Amino acid sequence: MKRALIIDDEPLARMVVREYLLDFKDIELIQECNDGFEGLKAIQQYQPDLVFLDIQMPKITGFEMLELVEQPPAVIFATAFDEYAIKAFEAHAVDYLLKPFSKERFNKAVEKFLASAAPKPAVKQTEELLETAATHSPAQHERIVVKTGTKVKIIPVADVEYLQADDDYVSVITKEGSYLKNKTMSFFEQTLDPNHFVRVHRSYIVAIPQITRIDPYEKDAHLAILKSGAKIPVSKTGYVKLKQVLGI
Repeated sequence: MKRALIIDDEPLARMVVREYLLDFKDIELIQECNDGFEGLKAIQQYQPDLVFLDIQMPKITGFEMLELVEQPPAVIFATAFDEYAIKAFEAHAVDYLLKPFSKERFNKAVEKFLASAAPKPAVKQTEELLETAATHSPAQHERIVVKTGTKVKIIPVADVEYLQADDDYVSVITKEGSYLKNKTMSFFEQTLDPNHFVRVHRSYIVAIPQITRIDPYEKDAHLAILKSGAKIPVSKTGYVKLKQVLGI
């Protein structure tokens, strides 16, 4: 018996999925959630085999929620027309239902899941999907969603002072503190506004408005001094990028 979750903020949409699922006796619906916060908790608690996931939800999007799941289950996405999302789905062969969807289309998606030899998609595939979606989605350029213990925090990019590589994670530094995000520096370099953030070093991306001055430091290197007093190393290549953005 496979176990499934529905995560969607629209009661009618949840009802449609619930009714369509009645035809699949080998799938047990274990819970319905009406936002990404509830969905994240339910995934962590129940470890479902399959999630029916809406994308446009209040608080956090379906993509942002999925970024916080360490071992994501198989996902069938449900969305109203979203060109960014659909491009990401088609690029990574993930099934999705375009609202409003028919029972026949729903059945096809579920049967595809059931027929799969490995129902849980590779984490790598899911990561690539999320990176493609985030890179092309304007909404996800404006904030960073992180998990702190059992809580979810939404950080506006305007509050970010700098980012620092931290093993397999990236530390997002704000005046409130430091938060770990399971992404790469390259991901943030591609998604953050290049006029606002510059990768000044292999391990650092800095918010331009936070820089108060740039001091020489050793041979061909500099230090960016931030408003907070933080001293960020600037490589030779990073210094060239900084001068281009600052127009100096």
